Amino acid sequence: MSKIISLISGIIFGAGLAISNMINPAKVLGFLNFFGQWDPSLIFVMIGAILISAPFFFLFRNKSKPLFAETFSIPKIENIDSKLIVGSSLFGVGWGLVGFCPGPAIASLALANEYAIFFLISMFGGFFLTRLINYK
Repeated sequence: MSKIISLISGIIFGAGLAISNMINPAKVLGFLNFFGQWDPSLIFVMIGAILISAPFFFLFRNKSKPLFAETFSIPKIENIDSKLIVGSSLFGVGWGLVGFCPGPAIASLALANEYAIFFLISMFGGFFLTRLINYK
């Protein structure tokens, strides 16, 4: 059952990214361009997501387990270290340079976007290189 719920959730998430145009790198770059011709329209995507999800977080915050899993999977930040700072900085630089982050890039595969394909191959290359560096 959890795989079906994951599939349905992924379809809804991907459709939301596509409908809101968050899979369009030019749209995302316009949103991130605070000092040029800033396009604030993606703020409404974020506000909409918060308005829809916040009541559910409120409703389920005191439950002992989620509806479709055995336990809640909430990461606990134990420390802010250099890897977190460098990694989040690299994520931001990559997002700002090309207008893709992992979710929208994966959703763009449905449109056979060659830039998304190249981005994802490069992203997985980065995962592989990081793993090699971390295990030396």
